Amino acid sequence: MAKGPVFKPVFKAYHQRQTMLLPPSLEELIPVKHPVRVVDEVLEKINLQPLINCYVTGGAASYHPGMLLKVMVYAYINNIYSSRKIEEALQQNIHFMWLSGMSTPDHNTINRFRGDKLRKPLKEIFTQVVHLLAAEGLLSLKEIYTDGTKIEANANRYTFVWGNAIKTNREKMKQQLDELWKYAQSIASAENNNTDPTDFTAVTKENMEAAIAQIDAAIKDNPDADKKIKQKLNYVKAKWPAALERYEVQEKIMGDNRNSYSKTDTDATFMRMKEDHMMNGQLKPSYNFQVSSNNQYIANYSIHQATTDTTTLISHLDDFSEHHQQSPDVVTTDAGYGSEENYQYLEQKNITAFVKHNQFDREQNNTIQTKRPFASDKLHYNKEEDYYVCPMGQHMQNRGTHKRITSTGFVQEITKYTAKNCSACPLNGACHKSQGNRTIEINHHLNKLKEKAYQNLLSEEGIKKRKQRCHDIEPIFANIKNNHGFKRFMLRGKEKVLIEAGLLALAHNLRKKAA
Repeated sequence: MAKGPVFKPVFKAYHQRQTMLLPPSLEELIPVKHPVRVVDEVLEKINLQPLINCYVTGGAASYHPGMLLKVMVYAYINNIYSSRKIEEALQQNIHFMWLSGMSTPDHNTINRFRGDKLRKPLKEIFTQVVHLLAAEGLLSLKEIYTDGTKIEANANRYTFVWGNAIKTNREKMKQQLDELWKYAQSIASAENNNTDPTDFTAVTKENMEAAIAQIDAAIKDNPDADKKIKQKLNYVKAKWPAALERYEVQEKIMGDNRNSYSKTDTDATFMRMKEDHMMNGQLKPSYNFQVSSNNQYIANYSIHQATTDTTTLISHLDDFSEHHQQSPDVVTTDAGYGSEENYQYLEQKNITAFVKHNQFDREQNNTIQTKRPFASDKLHYNKEEDYYVCPMGQHMQNRGTHKRITSTGFVQEITKYTAKNCSACPLNGACHKSQGNRTIEINHHLNKLKEKAYQNLLSEEGIKKRKQRCHDIEPIFANIKNNHGFKRFMLRGKEKVLIEAGLLALAHNLRKKAA
């Protein structure tokens, strides 16, 4: 029987070490519409003088800051955040080689550039890029959507300092000192007429040392003194003044507006993270990354130590106005920003605000509202005669006003109204749970601002803006955190974290332009 033809596999030519007469250039190997070309094109158009001004004259020649800026932004576009990995990419990746002109700065140079040279000029560079994008019609600075997300700090999550713990420890110290003083008085051979050394309001190192010295003098030479009490007093003398000195330093680091910080990054505040992998809302040292966007482009960014969004809006919008030399005409946010201070600020700036307060969504829910028929916002208010009408038709009279100061120093005016004869009322226990006559506290100025916010939010334009907000700014955070894996800052300290936030914002905008 005749055999059929024999087929052999065919391979393309492979000559690994063959030299080329005309070797290809990197320019030929990079596609025309590749993102690396967008980075190069956009950053070539901006004024780098603010960055160049950060360099001193004399000494050895430095790598060109324009090249380093392009490399850094392109690295963040490609999810490369480590300086060592950027160094490696400059030696192996043709896109980085083309962008750097075959320069190969080491990781120390890259880190110094990111952490030092970019500190002052980066925000101005970012603003220039935003204006270029706006000039191309890709975004508008007139209408913005603002929101925030928490990103974990580069800090040990178990090295925390809590403000409440310091206050509790101070009170315990004062209480134990008071007990020691009472004991010293009880064993005194004659009545001691000295004033109570523990009768101080501020538990400071100086007050503590003076009180300890006075108690020690009363106990030291008394033969009837309990040895255990003397040992306790010796421990107090050795440990407590140093502890109070440490507390004062820690409170100074926290300032007036924070209740915690991490010892390994003292600018980081402990915040509850939504995306914790254990799904248990773990507290971690973090920063609050605030963003304003339009058409899914980042128009402005800022970094805050506040655990909630409410207190960040004013400084964030002031930063927007400072760098863009204009305020937005329209601002849309979620319920995290609705406060009297924010509403008043937006009104004074003539900014049209579509800003929910924290009860807006609940008040739109009929099921929830039917469960609270006697709430203060359900009571009728007679503006002319300034009284509320309780559920039984009785007048609740004005009992005066008082001031309330928020954590930011904003002064609120609260008016108190009190009902009559609640003890004999058939609704007693259902209308309110407190003992005695029902009392309500009303902030009339806030109610007026909230009513205006309601009108804006429930208008046709307001409904449109609320829907658009979800599609405009939420994808930015999803893209940065989930698609590009940035869930923890590489640098420490608020100033350096702000640099990373700027690089993230620049990378996001140029990545979107290249898409």
